[in-house]
Amino acid sequence: MHPSAMRNASYYVGPNGEPPLSGTGFIILSIIMALFTGPAIVLNATVIIVSLMHKQLRQPLNFALVNMAVADLGTAMTGGVLSVVNNAQGYFSLGRTGCVMEGFAVSLFGITSLCTVALIAVERMFVVCKPLGQITFQKKHALGGIALSWLWSLTWNMPPLFGWGRYELEGVGTSCAPDWHNRDPQNFSYILSYFAVCFAVPFVLILASYSKLMWTLHKVSKMACLEGGAVAKGETKVASMVVLMVLTFLISWLPYASLALLVIYNPDVEIHPLVGTVPVYLAKSSTAYNPIIYIYLNKQFRKYAIPFLMCGKDPSEDDETSDMTTVENTKVSPA
Repeated sequence: MHPSAMRNASYYVGPNGEPPLSGTGFIILSIIMALFTGPAIVLNATVIIVSLMHKQLRQPLNFALVNMAVADLGTAMTGGVLSVVNNAQGYFSLGRTGCVMEGFAVSLFGITSLCTVALIAVERMFVVCKPLGQITFQKKHALGGIALSWLWSLTWNMPPLFGWGRYELEGVGTSCAPDWHNRDPQNFSYILSYFAVCFAVPFVLILASYSKLMWTLHKVSKMACLEGGAVAKGETKVASMVVLMVLTFLISWLPYASLALLVIYNPDVEIHPLVGTVPVYLAKSSTAYNPIIYIYLNKQFRKYAIPFLMCGKDPSEDDETSDMTTVENTKVSPA
């Protein structure tokens, strides 16, 4: 790295003063992050654009899905793009102010996304499992939940900007996040509170709703068979989508939350920077999974998103035309 660049950058070094990774290692991380960030930007932007273009998609449940797309797009545009650029350079090049702003932005979007997953899981649990009887999920409920997710995230990510807690470099030193390591009483009290309300609370809500959904899915399936109702079958499909989203949430965020909890419990634990970076990138990769899930499993989104991504061409229509042609060609005239 050029000496002047190091003077103007927040640069992480190992315990003996050596860089945490070789130049090749940083380039590999940059490529890996680019492979997730590019599709995340395209797919989340697609969800937002097609929702704005087609009023048929403006359903209460879809509001939450679009909100997640907005949050995931924000994460990809800030944390994802900056991780690609900074890893390509081998250091964090935006200085202390840039670190604080990136840490705040990524945390704001990330926690909003987690809260939205919790919102969707809870909503599906109430609608499908009906613990309080028949409930209709209306527009006001969706908008209220969305507003709460942003307000909750903003409330708990702003304190480091005013002195309670702080944002610092994490992992190999090319991205920023809340400082999990510092044991200063003021920072430690913030980290404990942050972990409890921004990770533990959404996690408990998601896990409880997920468990209830899994427990009752087979009942919903039976209801669909007995009643022959399209509504019951539709609820089963939506519930399956939520279950898959919850599973990807657990896979993506649980390692990061576990690592944070380990550092909080034992701040003196020695963790190699690369080991600390893997959970961070795994969490950021979730921005690409969610739109794939609900574009693939949500028939409404798929109907409009696929032609949008394919510049107006819908492969499913070609398949249907091909199938119809095959049927016509195989018909046998009566003797």
